[in-house]
Amino acid sequence: MGTINSVVDIIRVHGAERADQTSLIQGDRRLTWGELYERSCRMANLLAANGVGPEDRVSFLDKNGVEHFEVFYGCALLNAVAVDVNWRLAPPEVEFIVNDAQSKVLVVGPDFVPVLDTIVDNLPTVKKILVIGGDGRYADYATELATQPATDPGTQQTADDVAFQLYSSGTTGRPKGVMLTNSNFFGLLPLAREMWELDETSVNLAAMPLFHIGGGGWATAGQYVGAATVILRDLDPAALVRMIPELGITHGFVVPAVLQFMLMVPGVGDADFTSLKVLVYGASPISEEVLAQSVTTFGCKFWQAYGLTETTGAVVNLSPEDHDVSGANRHRLRSCGLPGPGVGLKIVDPDTGAECPQGEVGEIWLSGQQIMKGYWNMPEETTKSINAEGWFRSGDAGYVDADGYVYIHDRVKDMIVSGGENVYPAEVENVLMSHPAIADVAVIGVPHDRWGETAKAMVVKKAGAEVTEQEIIDYARERLAKFKCPTSVDWLEALPRNPTGKILKKDLRAPYWEGRTRNVN
Repeated sequence: MGTINSVVDIIRVHGAERADQTSLIQGDRRLTWGELYERSCRMANLLAANGVGPEDRVSFLDKNGVEHFEVFYGCALLNAVAVDVNWRLAPPEVEFIVNDAQSKVLVVGPDFVPVLDTIVDNLPTVKKILVIGGDGRYADYATELATQPATDPGTQQTADDVAFQLYSSGTTGRPKGVMLTNSNFFGLLPLAREMWELDETSVNLAAMPLFHIGGGGWATAGQYVGAATVILRDLDPAALVRMIPELGITHGFVVPAVLQFMLMVPGVGDADFTSLKVLVYGASPISEEVLAQSVTTFGCKFWQAYGLTETTGAVVNLSPEDHDVSGANRHRLRSCGLPGPGVGLKIVDPDTGAECPQGEVGEIWLSGQQIMKGYWNMPEETTKSINAEGWFRSGDAGYVDADGYVYIHDRVKDMIVSGGENVYPAEVENVLMSHPAIADVAVIGVPHDRWGETAKAMVVKKAGAEVTEQEIIDYARERLAKFKCPTSVDWLEALPRNPTGKILKKDLRAPYWEGRTRNVN
């Protein structure tokens, strides 16, 4: 097989050498590697015709679909950068990301034309808008693609070039563009073969949103080895249970909530899952009960992966051997595993910067090839996150046991993880503070049976102001993605603060987390 050292090599090598093999499956649609290569070349030429060159950004706003891959590889063929935008975001958030990335082209799926209509007049850098499926007012994706030649522009990529830009919620209240290079990707991709046993005969499930590293990164891992990718547009647990035997799916990455929902599907116990070889899960902790039931029901190897967008995904892994729910090492199921090959990990006291002794809780610091290049146009935020020696501060608090296993205990930052999505209270608080009836507000994460945790707003009303819980929730939903919005509101006379004025979030959180072994769910 030709050598694959960068993202663009994936499409060039498989497009030539596996031209007749299936690359993508979405519903009734199937694309061979040859067809995907041809369509990606047309996309590259279409982008170039609209002024896109090396390292220029192209934004993509749609649910999972074939088009993500055409745009992703179309960009790679020009050494441009695909920016997949979280389609759950509210219009002002989408507008911010498209403009922050200085995108020259914006590709929008049919479901998101209403969002486009709201923001279209506020996108100064966008030269061309393409709508998948067309709607008469904007250029039609398929029509425009067909006008372009299927010739490869021949641009090369280097290890240090940015291949993918994903936005993470902002600690400071604005999203940050995480720049992932070819080198970052290739710190992880070889593990697809070694660790997760993916190869060219695999049928790999892309069920998680492709704007996440757990979606887009996982799909790329399967494509790196030449596997066929099954694209799930909407996360439907019953459809998943049906598709695994129908399509002979061998591999997949899911969040624990999805496993939980699949186990509730009527008839799941009678379904034939013999094709499954490996399921990887991550993004939030899993209960022993769900895990034990999953191991019995799906009968395949389970890997847990811990990582962040900034670490190009998985950096700590819990192997199938450690998924024995009845064995002596059952306690390891609460850990996220051991650092992967080439990954440096240490536990640091965030106040002193000193390394913590074994078993003591501190902030998890990570190093190695998978650490992002930095945040797009935010040098000061990059410096805060990655020190001069290349250690990345994860914001997660944890400890390492005597055997080297990593346990997540809490979060150093006030981050909430709801259904696998990161929510930064600062972002939600900024929005709520603009409500005319709110004098002061703090947002905390509280346990939730279905989503792990959700946001709760602790509100101090302005004197004489009248406002209901629902009004505050609705106000947030008009301005923010639904998963970031509070699901409940508590009323306080005043927020607890320390002498410097910092809100004591730990005190606010404590009553809701009583009786639990860790402060994350």
